[in-house]
Amino acid sequence: MTSLLTPRVATTSQYETTLTSLAQSQQNLARLQEQISAQKRVLRPSDDPLAALQAERARTRMDRIEVEQRALTAQTAALTTTESTLGDAVTLMQSFRSQIIGAGNPAFSSDDRASLAQELQSLRDQLLSRANQTDSNGHPLFGGLGSKGVPFAELAGKVVYNGIAGQVASTDVGLPSSLDGFVTWMNTPSGNGTFTVATQGSPASVSSDAGAVADPSAVTGHGYRISFATANGATTYTVVDTTTHTTLQAAQPYTTGGTIAFDGLQIKVSGTPGQDAALVVAPSERNSVFDVLDRAIASIRNDSGAKLTQGIATALSELDLAANRISSARSFTGQLLNRADNIGSNQSDRSAQLDATRAAAEDLDIIAAVSNVDTQKTMYTAALQSYAKVQQLSLFNYIS
Repeated sequence: MTSLLTPRVATTSQYETTLTSLAQSQQNLARLQEQISAQKRVLRPSDDPLAALQAERARTRMDRIEVEQRALTAQTAALTTTESTLGDAVTLMQSFRSQIIGAGNPAFSSDDRASLAQELQSLRDQLLSRANQTDSNGHPLFGGLGSKGVPFAELAGKVVYNGIAGQVASTDVGLPSSLDGFVTWMNTPSGNGTFTVATQGSPASVSSDAGAVADPSAVTGHGYRISFATANGATTYTVVDTTTHTTLQAAQPYTTGGTIAFDGLQIKVSGTPGQDAALVVAPSERNSVFDVLDRAIASIRNDSGAKLTQGIATALSELDLAANRISSARSFTGQLLNRADNIGSNQSDRSAQLDATRAAAEDLDIIAAVSNVDTQKTMYTAALQSYAKVQQLSLFNYIS
């Protein structure tokens, strides 16, 4: 006799269980095939919420890097144009300097110098054009802190800076697309960088070189006047500190081509001084590159004799200082371009790392997925066979 406790499974229950297993196997197989088609393990957040979140964060960071890289590309293009423009400016400065040296030719007439002054004016105008150069988007290369107007303009015969002085700082992912035009073009020291020497007397009868600093520790920054006097066929000079109104050297013998030294400065003086001849020494001031060029052009056009010689010596010294300032800006631009390469490389590495993180979170292992498809097909086939057997569990099948 069968115990009342013997478990019994109804045919309907077996049928529903088999259908559920069949549906689950079919669903698993379809999901695997969908994953293989998309080559992704996580197709929707519900598949794996944590992996979906990691992948989304990685994609967001990769999108940010892409935006930063596009900005860096534009900045690099602007800096490349800047470097090329500064290279042209250096070439123009060299041409200007060569013409200035030629202006000292004793055989040149006033007409020759007037013609040379016109050529120098053309070079100066070309240089101003380079200073107002823009990038492909029309933004000034030397606008400083973001000015979009023309940075350099002529006002009453003098070039003024209309940009915003200052330099945008670099970041870990970006660079400035414009340079500080004030530092590059408007901050050139006059004379030799420490002091200037100018002739006095009409007509000027003595001239000097640009001078030099012999002892930096003795430099006072004062103004001086070197005056000359001739008596009984002998010429002497006297050096007066015009700031303190004290005489430093009195009635010292003068020899043309000799050097006069005082307070850490030394100046080589040439010429035969007239009775009112003098040299005035003053501390250097800050000028624009265009002031330097304009003074040189004016000297070539208007001066002669000792005054022209003095003007040429001063112009050559100031041109060298201005060219060094432009070359320094070009070197700085080259450093920024090198940094752009490093930033681009670092960003590419970060993007690759983030893509690896995203892939680890959501990409599919194809080999494992194909193996799972085979397993699911086997399970699905078994489920189908079980369903066929369950369908035969009917009393009518036994009666027949």
